[in-house]
This record gives sequence, structure tokens and C-alpha cells, in this order.
Amino acid sequence: MAVNFAMSPLQPIVQFQRRLRCRLKGVKMGTTRHLGSSIDCHRGAKGANQRGAIAVGDGAWIEQGVIINAFGGLVDFGRDVFIGPYAVIYGHGGVHIGDDTLISMHCRILSSNHTVPPLGTPIRSQPDILLPTKIGSDVWLGAGVTVLGGVTIGDGCVIGAGAVVTKDLPAGAIAVGIPAAVTNQRV
Repeated sequence: MAVNFAMSPLQPIVQFQRRLRCRLKGVKMGTTRHLGSSIDCHRGAKGANQRGAIAVGDGAWIEQGVIINAFGGLVDFGRDVFIGPYAVIYGHGGVHIGDDTLISMHCRILSSNHTVPPLGTPIRSQPDILLPTKIGSDVWLGAGVTVLGGVTIGDGCVIGAGAVVTKDLPAGAIAVGIPAAVTNQRV
């Protein structure tokens, strides 16, 4: 029995409703190619008057279950960015993702860390340390990659599945492991 993958006639209406839901939450949306179900976007706030911002470039493809929370910071996608299912992006300190980048399923991108106080002082009571995170253009993050706050990943990098990126990576690097280490270079 053949499976028909033709687009449902209702799909344009579904996509319109999903874009509208994001826009009503204050997300700046380019002309997206696809928005999956159950995408959760929040701008959050820093103080009483400073709202966060989320900007999604033209041609974005965002799969189901993606969480994008600016927490009062900024999350900014370039053009033709793909975000796989159940990826999580936290923009406290600012996250920029360049054009033509692939973020695979279950990736985590952070832009802050907690202060570690002396024992006896609750960690939760301390302010976040804001650490801007930049992911260049034409980058591929494999399944389950974690990018920690303050990291810059250069253009054209490939990061192997499950890696934890704790330090900057130069353009064209191929990196794997925990912590991610450069093993090769794209040529």
C-alpha cells in the first residue's frame, strides 16, 4: 500500500494559525516554510518595562515541540534555519543563529549560567550570568548537542551528536565529544 505524502488542503490554514499564534506572542516572523505543532515561544521580561525579543528569519522550518524562551533577552534566527523537534533555546543573554543552519532534534542552546555562591547561600537566589551565544551560518548541530552560554561557533562548523560545546569553535571545524573537541576541518 502506497503512502500519500501530499499536503493536506488544510495545511496552509494550519500554518497561518501557527504563525498568527507566534505573532500574537510578540514573535517577529519572517515568511516561514513550516511551523510544527506545540511550538512554545515566550519573550519573557527583564524588569518591569523591558520585554525580550524573538525574531525568526525568512524560510525557517521549526518542528514540533520546540521551546524558544528569550527570558527577557534576544533570540534571533537568520534565513533558512531548521530547528528540529524538541530543541530548546534560552535567550537570557542573547542567542544569534546564522543563515542556513541546521539544529537537530533535542538540541539545547543556552546563553546564561548561574552564579555559584558559597555553601549555605541558595544558588537559586543568585542572579544569572548573561553569556551571549553565537552560532554562525551553515552550521550543523547533530542530535542532542548542547551549546553552553558564551560560546561562538564559527561559520560552517559541524558538531557531532551528543557533544557539549563549552568553548568557541573556529569556522569550518568538525567537533565531537564532551567537551566538544575539534577533530577535523571542513575543506
